[in-house]
Amino acid sequence: MNNSEIAEIDVEADYDAHVAEMEANDPAFREDCDRLRPQYEFRKALISARIAAGLTQREMAERTGTTQPSIARLERGERLPTGDTLYRMATALSVDFPITTKEPLTVRPHRAA
Repeated sequence: MNNSEIAEIDVEADYDAHVAEMEANDPAFREDCDRLRPQYEFRKALISARIAAGLTQREMAERTGTTQPSIARLERGERLPTGDTLYRMATALSVDFPITTKEPLTVRPHRAA
């Protein structure tokens, strides 16, 4: 493990500890986190699916008929995907985006019929 990997792990651990502390001590922060968590988890899963498919944002954009900045905005949560965008991303990544009453929008590997 190189120094940048160690630093990255430490930053992530520090961030997680900070968020946990804020959630424990600030009810408004906890409420906001709970409200936004489904969007955050979806974005995290979307990024993981793109990386697992071996695609850059630019390649994902080419496969979905959009631009790299649009993919970046989706991944940062600056924009919510439309149904059409979800369909094109699911096709490009060979994944499904199930929405159920038991869990928020998620990313799952596509199952062949």
